[in-house]
This record gives sequence, structure tokens and C-alpha cells, in this order.
Amino acid sequence: MTTEQTAAPPRTGVAIVADGLGQSVRDGRRILDDISLAVAPGELVAIIGASGAGKTTLLETLAGVRRPAAGTVAYDGSSAAPGAVGFVPQDDIIHRELPLARTLHYAARLRLPSGTGPAEAARRVAAVLADLRLTERADVPVGRLSGGERKRASIAVELLTRPGVFLLDEPTSGLDPAIAVELLRVLRTLADAGTTVVLTTHQITDVDRCDRVVVLTRQGRLAYAGTPAAAREFFGLRSLAEVHLRLDEESDPAGWPDRFAAYRDTGRAADTDPAGPPIVGAEPRAMDGAGGTDHPGRTARRVGRLRQFALLAARNAEIVVRNRLTLAILLGSPLMVLGMFALLFRPGAFDPTNPRPTVTVMILFWIAFGGFFFGLTYGLLQICTELPILRRERLAGVRLLPYLLAKVAVLLPLLALVDLALLGVLRAMDRLPPVDGGAFAALYATLLLSSAAALALGLLCSAAVSDPAQATLLLPMLCFPQVLFVGAILPVPAMAAGGRWLSYAMSNRWAFEGLGHTAGVERLWRDGGSPLGPPLLQTYGDSFSRPIWVDWLVLGGFVLLFLAAAWAVLVRREARRAS
Repeated sequence: MTTEQTAAPPRTGVAIVADGLGQSVRDGRRILDDISLAVAPGELVAIIGASGAGKTTLLETLAGVRRPAAGTVAYDGSSAAPGAVGFVPQDDIIHRELPLARTLHYAARLRLPSGTGPAEAARRVAAVLADLRLTERADVPVGRLSGGERKRASIAVELLTRPGVFLLDEPTSGLDPAIAVELLRVLRTLADAGTTVVLTTHQITDVDRCDRVVVLTRQGRLAYAGTPAAAREFFGLRSLAEVHLRLDEESDPAGWPDRFAAYRDTGRAADTDPAGPPIVGAEPRAMDGAGGTDHPGRTARRVGRLRQFALLAARNAEIVVRNRLTLAILLGSPLMVLGMFALLFRPGAFDPTNPRPTVTVMILFWIAFGGFFFGLTYGLLQICTELPILRRERLAGVRLLPYLLAKVAVLLPLLALVDLALLGVLRAMDRLPPVDGGAFAALYATLLLSSAAALALGLLCSAAVSDPAQATLLLPMLCFPQVLFVGAILPVPAMAAGGRWLSYAMSNRWAFEGLGHTAGVERLWRDGGSPLGPPLLQTYGDSFSRPIWVDWLVLGGFVLLFLAAAWAVLVRREARRAS
């Protein structure tokens, strides 16, 4: 890879200085303890250590993904330039439904400055594909790439912005040896071109291609930082492959860290880690245990909210369209429910000459519940399935509000389509009252608002859980209250006090009562001559007598409340992960 191939001018490397870093887990156990080291601009540095030594935690702390519990991380040199940090987690965290080139296209438009045009973004994508030898795979969906290709694709996302510092967690893990060597060559070339590269690895053979190696003990202490050659001398080894065994032979956990501290202080090895004096450069921007300033990769080189919303919505729509199975489920399941409704409901239930009040109640309830169920299931898996992707894109500057609204912008039109089909088919089959166009529009607006509220509730629950299995378990827990406390099985005025109060929190109640008001059930029951009519009217009280705009206002309030809560949950999750 040459500097002429890349799509952006070379960026000065970023110097990183960590001083006294510490991290703890919730039970108070220390996973990093007093780590001080420095990485010079343009260096390729490997972090090694046994499993559980804190390699990934250290890398995430250096990247700003985690806020240090103690100590500071300072970014010098080009850290003042926005978007200077690229972070690649161990997993291949990219959407698998899109072709590789399309995935990189959206990543480029989200990460590059707002003034970057489509032609420049396309040039960046083509250059990065060429750099990582993926040009011939550009039109292949990411999910069909090999493991090594997906790893390079994940790296390509960050290379689009030519970061000044590049941090990678286990980039060669699980790769074919030849592919791993090729990937290390790419990283070596990046470092030679001025990018600071830090990686974690279990493959000791990776270390010899690096300028420096950082060795952690099982207790999260710094056992060594310096060149690989000096590391072999320090540990008394011919090969660093035995370094973990040598560390485990130390009976005193502080033995090697103390030995290294003394070794570095004596200055006997000029090529050990220069952690003592800070690296001189531009005004440093530090992130400390108390919060400090933002990580440089999170500063203002972000596209505007409106552009983010448009890009995320376009990407969501393309993902849905390209995943034919998902699209078939989104559109097919409501059609299946509609077919069951057509078989379940008899025609003429709203005939004023032969009214059947209990049947009317059930039809209106199941229509309202259908809209609620569609919206809930559409939203319930939207966020939890891509939380790792969202966390990565947050580092690139993606904001949460455009992210949430982009979900709504793609899913709500689908809900509008299936709600219209539901009402239209039932009306054509005489399962609805013979209302005029205005009343039909009011029925449709009520049902669509009910679906929107349920969609927002689904997004909230999806943001709150950690995986799709948990979201699936929530489905009956969310649906049962919307059946029991709506007022169809037992009218709200007839409920116990606790049930009446709980019914106010059921969005489906307001949809059910709004549909009943527009359908004119009070008039139908009062004037239809059925002996059940007057008793039902008395039991339901004023449930169907409110103006329809009141029900719409309440449903709209649910939409805003649930979306705001989903945003707050994501903000809290991010804060807890960073702490």
C-alpha cells in the first residue's frame, strides 16, 4: 500500500501517553493497575499477555471507549484534529446484509467531513478496497466474505478517514497464517506512512513485526514495554513464545513489574519504553478518571444531524430490501394476521338493523391489538441486534437521535402500508362499519398512531436488552397487559382501582376507545335495538364518548415518551460501558 493509493493526504501520527492507568470491574477487582507507557507517532506496538491480563481493556482505554478509573491518557501531535482515532474491535462489527462496497460507502459518508461529496467518498472507498486487496470482492455481501476478508473489511471502515492513530483488538485472531502475515504487512505500511498503530494479539509471531511490545501480567500490571529484541534480553528468552510461562513462574505478582520499573529507571536499555518523560508535541488533550475532555475521535468532525438521519435511513431501507427473508416476514406476518381476522370476524357485525355489541367490541379490540402487535414486533429486534455496531459508530460521531429517528423513518411507512391493508380489506369484506371517507381516515389515523406508539415501545425495549433472546422473552410480557387492561375483556370502569390506574399506561386502550368512538358504537348500541346495548353503554361509561383528538394526543404522547426513553437508555448504556 502506498501513500499515493490512499484517498486522503498523509496524517501526522498521534503520540499517546498513558500515566498510572487503572481499571476495575463492578465487584472492585482490579483489571489494570498503574499502567504507564508512551507510544510515539508512527510506531507499530503490540500488547501481549495471558487471557484475562487486561489487553482489550487497556486498548479500549487508550481508544477512549472506556474512561479510566485512575490515571490519564493524553493524545499529542495530531490529536487536536477531529476524527484522528480509528478503533477496530475483535469481532467483525459491520452490517452483513449489504455488499462490501455499499457498506464502505455508508461508512465513508457518515465519517468524512460534511463537505465531502459522493465522488470523493467513492474514491476513498475504491482506494481502501485496493489497499486491502478487496476490490474484486466489492459487490459481495459482507456475510458471504471469508473470515479474513471480513476482518479486512472491518479494518477498511476505519481506514476511510486515514486516522492518525489506529487501535485494533486481536486483528489476526482466527486468520489463516498467510492472511495474518499480509494483514501485518498492511499495518506495518500504515505505521511507516506515519499512522500510530497499536494492536493486541495472542500470536507471538506478530510481535517481531512491531517496533515495540507491551507485556501485561495476569494481574493487569506492566511487566515490560520496549522493543522485542530488548524484551527477549529482559526476560532471558530466545523467543517471546515462552514469555507467558516465564511470567507465571514468578511467585510474587509484583516481581516482574517491579523489576521492569527498576530496569527502566536505570536507563540501561535505550530502547525500552519512554514512559518517564512525556512526548513533546502539540498541546495535549487528556482524558482522566474524573471525565476530562472528550477523546479526539469523538470531537467535532461529524456530519450534521440531518445528514446522519438521511444516511442512516437510506442504509436501514437498503438493509431491509436486500434481506428478502426479513422483508417477507415484515410484510407477510401482518397479511397472515389479516387472513385470520377475515376468517374470524363475521360480516355485518356493525349492521344497525341487527347489532351485535359484544362482537363489535371484540372486532374493534383485535384491530387495535393488531396495530399494536405489528408495531411492537417491528421495533423489538431493531437495536439489540446491532448494539456492537452502534457502539462502534458512536466513536465515529453517529448521534443517537438521528439513529432512532432513522429506524422510525424506515419502519413506519411499512406499518402505514400494513395498517391501511388491514382496514381496507376488512372494510371491503363488511367487517367494519359503513363509514364515509373522513371517518375511515380517522380510523386509519388512530390505528397508525397505535402502531407508532408500539414501534417506539419496541425500540425502547430493544435498547434496554442485550440480545435478541431477551427481546423475544419480553414479547408476551408486553402483550398481556395490553390485552387485559385495555377495556375490551373487562370495561375500564368495572376494573379494580389498580387496574383502572394501570389502564392509563396502556397505549392500546386509547386506540381501542378511539376506534370505538369513530365507529359510532355508542349510537349503534343505543339506537340499534339490541337488549345488550344499554347495559354495555352503562358499563363502559364515557369510554367511547371522548373527542377523537384526545385519543390521538395521548397516543402521540406515548410515541414521544417511548422514543425519549429509548434515547435515555442508550445514553445510560454508553455511560456505563465507558465507566
